[in-house]
Amino acid sequence: MPEKITLIVNGAAHTVTAEPDTPLLYILRNDLKLKGAKFGCGLGQCGACMVLMDGHNVMSCEVPLWSAVGKSITTIEGLGTLQSPHALQRAFIGEQAAQCGYCLSGVIMSSAALLAANPEPTLDDIKQALTRNLCRCGTHTRMIKAVQRAAADLKAAK
Repeated sequence: MPEKITLIVNGAAHTVTAEPDTPLLYILRNDLKLKGAKFGCGLGQCGACMVLMDGHNVMSCEVPLWSAVGKSITTIEGLGTLQSPHALQRAFIGEQAAQCGYCLSGVIMSSAALLAANPEPTLDDIKQALTRNLCRCGTHTRMIKAVQRAAADLKAAK
């Protein structure tokens, strides 16, 4: 039976009426109209739906709505703005690290979780952090360079 559920998404409270076991991805895309997280496989195997929940990257297609209650959810839309993009968003643009872009928001969100936990990641750290994100376009090398660039930019900004 549908219930009223309040979520904190990108710093704002949103109340939706849904089944508690509805995947978070569906609520983000359909109810809140946040289209950055993509439906890729629906099985938690591609990373296209990656968001941050309390700072940790999670695949929103696997997160039941009930388990997101009381947690801070950040989507790509909440990471930066057009006027003030996050360092990762600037770096991915600068390195031309996108081709089709389908996986991109998930890759950026995984990278954001990495840099929050480890501001000076090694090449192996970056590769490990992105293992759950699939990109069929083959821009992996540019994505890694973008994460390295963002880490350097964030360090220089301190």
